[in-house]
Amino acid sequence: MGTLTKKILSLFFIYPVILASDCEFSWCESMLIRFPFQLQSNQLQHPYCGYPGFKLICTNDAKTVLDLPFSGEFYVRNINYLTQQIQVYDPDQCLPKRLLSLNLSGTPFIAMLSRNYTFLSCNSRNAASRSVPIDCLSNSTYFVSAVPSGDLANNSLPVSCKVIGRLSVPFSSTTVVRNLGDDLIQDLQLTWNKPDCRVCESQGKLCQFENNTSDRIRCSDDYNTGGTSKGLLAFRIITLCIIGPACIFAVVLACCVYYRDRVSNANAARRALQLAAITPHPPEPPITTTLGLDETTIDSYEKLVLGESKRVPGPNNGTCWICLAEYNSKETIRCIPECKHCFHSDCIDEWLRMNSTCPVCRNTPTPSPS
Repeated sequence: MGTLTKKILSLFFIYPVILASDCEFSWCESMLIRFPFQLQSNQLQHPYCGYPGFKLICTNDAKTVLDLPFSGEFYVRNINYLTQQIQVYDPDQCLPKRLLSLNLSGTPFIAMLSRNYTFLSCNSRNAASRSVPIDCLSNSTYFVSAVPSGDLANNSLPVSCKVIGRLSVPFSSTTVVRNLGDDLIQDLQLTWNKPDCRVCESQGKLCQFENNTSDRIRCSDDYNTGGTSKGLLAFRIITLCIIGPACIFAVVLACCVYYRDRVSNANAARRALQLAAITPHPPEPPITTTLGLDETTIDSYEKLVLGESKRVPGPNNGTCWICLAEYNSKETIRCIPECKHCFHSDCIDEWLRMNSTCPVCRNTPTPSPS
């Protein structure tokens, strides 16, 4: 039951929404991933669906990750496909530390604008004027702070401080800096110039390669000419969001009803045994009541070990009718000879010890000729 529910949930909230073409829109939690970006798992199958250098990773806890070759991994907070900007942040919540080693070479990303800061290590906190404390880089023996480089050009360096680095901090032209040092605590804003998909985005179209072997791009209403339209894609997403929870509720309800009936049958059988024990028998030959089958009869039914294909013979699907769990390779199953219904060996053995009928068709099985 748990495995089935997880698979149903993944269909609606994690896995990509597949279009009619080979390329696809992907989702990492609520973040839409599309050209020029592509998830690493999809890049192995369709490398032409994303532009080189725009690989993203979706972690097990649904975090979108951008891995810069010389600067490590950043979490992605937002992607603006129209303005071609990506907003990232440090998963360890210490952006200044990452900025000191930031190197965008070898990537398609650049900083639109930047401000110059000088990082100081001082013996006391706020030793320099207009300094911004960097708590995540400080400890009990020294204090790290950042000062606008223009301020140090006009003032001498405090005696108790030394310079540990000078860098240009990227920021977005739309960012409103209200306080000194906001550049160091806000997200890192990057942009890209190639591929330039802004014309396509402004027209409400999709940007993609001209073909599977070309590095030129074009605008299209779909990821290919015969692809699914955006309206139909939106309809599918809405439909999945409505039908998905309904299907999950139906599965849970069916399991509850099944287990309730199973418990009721077991209680009824127990009460029948208790009643038979206290009720006087008439002067007639005793009637033997058998709830289930004996071990010899059960062991006479055929047992199979599933192969890698997990294919089950007879009128069966890939799920055990009793425990509702999917079959796995190398699991042992047992089939009833007359109706050919198959189950996990442990499940059907326990059932036949308590019941003398097939759980699916309710026919009474007989010992196998073998």
